[in-house]
Amino acid sequence: MSDFRYVGLELDLFASATNWKAYWSERIGPYLSGDVLESGAGIGSNTRLLCSRANGRWVCLEPDPNLISQLAENLKGWDMARSCEIVCCTLATLNDDERFDTILYIDVLEHIEDDAGELKRASERLRRGGRIVVLSPAHQWLFTPFDSAIGHFRRYSKASLGAASPPGMELEAMFYLDACGILASAANQLLLRQSMPTAAQLGVWDKWIVPASRVLDPILVGSLGKSIIGVWRKPL
Repeated sequence: MSDFRYVGLELDLFASATNWKAYWSERIGPYLSGDVLESGAGIGSNTRLLCSRANGRWVCLEPDPNLISQLAENLKGWDMARSCEIVCCTLATLNDDERFDTILYIDVLEHIEDDAGELKRASERLRRGGRIVVLSPAHQWLFTPFDSAIGHFRRYSKASLGAASPPGMELEAMFYLDACGILASAANQLLLRQSMPTAAQLGVWDKWIVPASRVLDPILVGSLGKSIIGVWRKPL
């Protein structure tokens, strides 16, 4: 059992961002396959969203015992729950013989101080042809008190996420998402500087801004956005 405690308070709030979750999950869906490790599974919001897209084991890795309890409760009674395993530890302390086809970091890598070391450990847990998939907040200039309040060490650019690339892995894809969301984030950074968005603000972003980004992002070919996705593949 881990003694880690997560400092963020945003998990329940962002669980209601259904348009955003549907959008990014569609974008990473093609990279999910085989046995999946979801690192930092939290309260299971993303587990329920993504698990049906995979075709093997689904292991929820979460180091915070309090979140593990919520995760187990949130998965209770769900049809797919029988294919999910819940493990309370970090990747560094996970059973040595565990290997996966996909390892996910959904809004998690920015919480890990040694991000390059974490991705290196993840690469060592992959089978040949396996993938690491990262979704994180983008652009350090958008770093606000909100980021600090929920335990972020950084936000990423393509350059800084690329610098954390695990050795021996091939970069398969890297692109930004939510171009229109940059405006909302910039307004908070420059004007409001809130440590946490309100439910009303989150609702406006999810209902109106995310759908607009769905239209604009393909036009910009992933060159601009307030979030970033990186995918690495282990050679066959």
